[in-house]
Formats: sequence, structure tokens, C-alpha cells
Amino acid sequence: MIDKNVVKSLAEEWLKDKEYFLVDVEVTPDDRIVVEIDHADGVWIEDCADLSRYIESRLNRDEEDYELEVGSAGLGQPFKVPQQYVNCIGKEVEVLTADGKKVRGILKSVDGPKFVVSVKEKVKVEGKKRPQMMDVDHEFDMNEVKYTKYQISFK
Repeated sequence: MIDKNVVKSLAEEWLKDKEYFLVDVEVTPDDRIVVEIDHADGVWIEDCADLSRYIESRLNRDEEDYELEVGSAGLGQPFKVPQQYVNCIGKEVEVLTADGKKVRGILKSVDGPKFVVSVKEKVKVEGKKRPQMMDVDHEFDMNEVKYTKYQISFK
């Protein structure tokens, strides 16, 4: 079986000095290799093909038969690395908390593993009879949520 760390280091070699970043490397027991990369402005198919050729040129098909797939981290898929959070600051995200509550709002900031999502909520304002819609900030820890994902909007 092909070593995941070998593939990961080959991908990181190719990514060095590029604006892309590695999201995930998966190697299944039947040697299906899936490499996911991302970029703040999206991923170009030509770059996926270049990375695929780079990895293939450094693995020996005579020793191991494998299937290699290189692509971008899917839109609408849960974030896997902190850089994905950073790239989505100012955009709408959905967070599934550890207790199963979904929170939808604008990703406001990221600081280490902590991130803040601004959510429109009805808030009781002193001196007012009815609750008012206001932006309320919620802080989360990347390691304590089930997932966070970018919300695609067609507005």
C-alpha cells in the first residue's frame, strides 16, 4: 500500500512557493489516492493536472498499481483546514455545532482555532416592545464543531 505521508510530502513539494494549499490526502487500502487542493481564487484544472503529473513522476507504478485523483476541495463540502476558514471571511457559512444546532451567518473573523460568525437574530432591546433583528456574534472553535461549510448563494 502506498504511504499517505509520501503522497502528502510530494504534494507539499509541488505546492511550495505557490498560492495553493493542501486540504487533504486520502489513500484507500486498494491504493486509490485522492489529493485535494484549494486556492483563495479557486482551482484551475491545469494546475490539478500538473500536480497529478508531478506525483505520478515520483511514484513507481512497477512497485504499486494505484489510481490517482487530484482535484479541488468541493464547494459546499465541510472545511478541513484553517486556511479554508480564512479564505471565506466575509462570506456566508453554515456551522453544525457539537450539540447538533445549525447556525448560518457571515464568517466575520478567524484567530487560530477560534472563529466568529455574525448571525441575524431577534434581540430584545431595552425600551422596545418588540424584539429587533440585529447582528449577533457567535464564537466557535474549529475543533469543537461537527462541520463548517461555505454556503453557495445564487442571489
